[in-house]
Amino acid sequence: MATKAKFEIPRDRVAEFCKKNRIRKLSLFGSVLRKDFQSRSDIDILVEFESGAGVGMIRLAGLEIELGEILGRRVDLNTPGFLSKYYRDQVLS
Repeated sequence: MATKAKFEIPRDRVAEFCKKNRIRKLSLFGSVLRKDFQSRSDIDILVEFESGAGVGMIRLAGLEIELGEILGRRVDLNTPGFLSKYYRDQVLS
C-alpha cells in the first residue's frame, strides 16, 4: 500500500524558475491537491507563459525535467492549450 505524501514547495527556487523561463502563472492541479496524493504520485502543473515566450514541445519537456529536479519528484507540465478536453474546464475553473 502506498503511503500518503507530504509535499513542500521551495517557493524561492520555483519563483526563480518561473522568472527565468518567462512563466507568468504556475498552478497545481490533480492529486497533489486531493487526499489521494501518494509518495509515488507525480505533480500536475499548469503553466501559462508570458506573451511571446515561444515555448514548443521540446522546451516544455526540458522545463518539466528541470522543475521536477527542483521539486524532487516527477512533474507533468501542461499549458491551457494542451489540457485534455475531458478535464480542461475543471482545471481552468
